[in-house]
Amino acid sequence: MPEVKEHERNTARVEALTELFHKGSVSDIRSMLGTLHPSENALLLESLPASERESVWQLMSLERKGQVLVNLNCEVRPPLIKPMAPQELAEATKGLDLDDLVDFLQDLPDSVIRQVLYSFDVHRREQIKAVLAYPEDSAGGLMNIDTVSVRADITLGVVVRYLRWQKAIPENTDSLMVIDRTGRYLGVLPLIDLLIKSPDLHVLEVYNSKIEGIPATMPESEVAKLFEHRDFISAPVIDEYGRLLGRITVDDVVDVIRDGADHSFMSMAGLSDESDIFAPVVASSRRRAIWLGVNLLTAFLAAWVIGLFDATIEKLVVLAVLMPVVASMGGIAGSQTLTLVIRGMALGQVGDSNARRLLAKEFAVGVVNGVVWALVVSAVVIAWFDDVMLGTVIGVAILINLMCAALSGVTIPLILRRMDIDPALAGGVILTTVTDVIGFLTFLGLATLLLV
Repeated sequence: MPEVKEHERNTARVEALTELFHKGSVSDIRSMLGTLHPSENALLLESLPASERESVWQLMSLERKGQVLVNLNCEVRPPLIKPMAPQELAEATKGLDLDDLVDFLQDLPDSVIRQVLYSFDVHRREQIKAVLAYPEDSAGGLMNIDTVSVRADITLGVVVRYLRWQKAIPENTDSLMVIDRTGRYLGVLPLIDLLIKSPDLHVLEVYNSKIEGIPATMPESEVAKLFEHRDFISAPVIDEYGRLLGRITVDDVVDVIRDGADHSFMSMAGLSDESDIFAPVVASSRRRAIWLGVNLLTAFLAAWVIGLFDATIEKLVVLAVLMPVVASMGGIAGSQTLTLVIRGMALGQVGDSNARRLLAKEFAVGVVNGVVWALVVSAVVIAWFDDVMLGTVIGVAILINLMCAALSGVTIPLILRRMDIDPALAGGVILTTVTDVIGFLTFLGLATLLLV
């Protein structure tokens, strides 16, 4: 049988759930929800319109709601938890891992956070406060303080007996954290060493001191790069004095990578904040209106440039036919460079030290592609309109526009980053304006000088 893709499974679930909902089969809906993983429940809820979403939410058990809440995106979650009392929220989330619980709490109003905190016992409350002390997008905000640490002066046999006495270890534990008597982080003890090495050996003789602790203040994007480059399953988090605070596990980093990819993808269309596809019409319209307005201003700028040459266009109507060719070629070439540079910046591959070399390389690419496609377009226009000069003009215009597009694709994101503006959010709009204006100005300007 052919493999069924996950998005196809979810589509089938949505259709099945909608059918059950219209039939009023409450017991069947509960049964269906109970067979799915909490993350699948969350995806299913996000795929439903608001009215059906709330009805299905009410059919979930309180225990399952907590697991589903941490998997819901931050825009879908608030309407569902708004009717829930703080005690109910605390009861629903009491079984969550500490890092998931903290991530969830950070999206709540401060007054609700305080009420939920006081619903927990003192020990749990102090644990949560310790993590909440760090920004959400930092290593401290990602970490889980539920970790197993051992001292370097004990034997592996003692460690094994200690773990057996504990009867359970936190999920995604591939190594134990080694500390000294003051709690300062020293290194990691891989679990595999406990199985294959002599129990008489001391931790000091076995542990790996090369795994450095991650500062609690490190941005989550940098943490994700560390996990990617070093293939970590878990990694220690330390404070400014080198003391062990907790650990970050790969499941949390996967969420960071996914959120970053979603942000970049949505930002290209100016939709970085719209994660709920069934968000209210007014809210969605308001968010999109901002970038529609920005685009309108840039379109008027391009139209103004065209208006400067209205007399030329009246004499040579064929120019109006060919203008989109020049603009679109520049737009596509610029977008290719822009995407490459934004990705490089996100991966830390582009900085001040290599920006000039990258600019020179992309400019050379623009020249090569510009010459090739200028010749192609010139040949087509000459054959189409039997006008060598017209073909020459559009060829030169395309060459100039592709070179400028390459320069703009590199410089625009670098300038925006210096201004603390997200290049993925604003870069495309600015680039399109630049390539349109330069394309129209070059093409119509040359036509005015050489053809009229």
